Amino acid sequence: MAGRSGKRTHKKDSGRRDMTNGGSGDVFDVRKVRRLVELMNEHELAEVDLRQGDQRIRLRRGQEPVVTMGGAPVPMAPAPAPAVAPPATAVAPAAAAEEANVAFVTSPMVGTFYLASSPESPPLVSVGDSVGSDTIVCIIEAMKVFNEIPAECSGKILARLVENGDPVEYGQKLFKVHRG
Repeated sequence: MAGRSGKRTHKKDSGRRDMTNGGSGDVFDVRKVRRLVELMNEHELAEVDLRQGDQRIRLRRGQEPVVTMGGAPVPMAPAPAPAVAPPATAVAPAAAAEEANVAFVTSPMVGTFYLASSPESPPLVSVGDSVGSDTIVCIIEAMKVFNEIPAECSGKILARLVENGDPVEYGQKLFKVHRG
């Protein structure tokens, strides 16, 4: 019988062939399962499904191994449909040139974003401030260590993209900077 994978499938029911003859009587004996896997490989079987009483073993190739024991099989949820990318829009040459002059200060670590070194202190930088590549723009607390984060580019702060006290991820954009 042909399976979904195009390979032959073969199902054996305990009523037709008893895999426990001469054994321990356990369908799930490790030696028997190994032998089933060997037979599946030798004969290019896509699936083997054995039942004896209330015990059941089901093996499939080419997918995550599925072993079910007793009871009715649980149906799997359908796979979500792949996301469709929105159609690409043409970017005006002026907008592309403007975006070429924009850089982002990104978080070099996971932690908590702070605008100042203490709650009473003024922010290290504000929107509209000019910064150099070594200007400290914020502090990220990670594991009780306060790390000063430099701009790493020169320009003018166009936008702050994170709120004070927010958790941030590695690589997350913190500030938008106009280079120049």
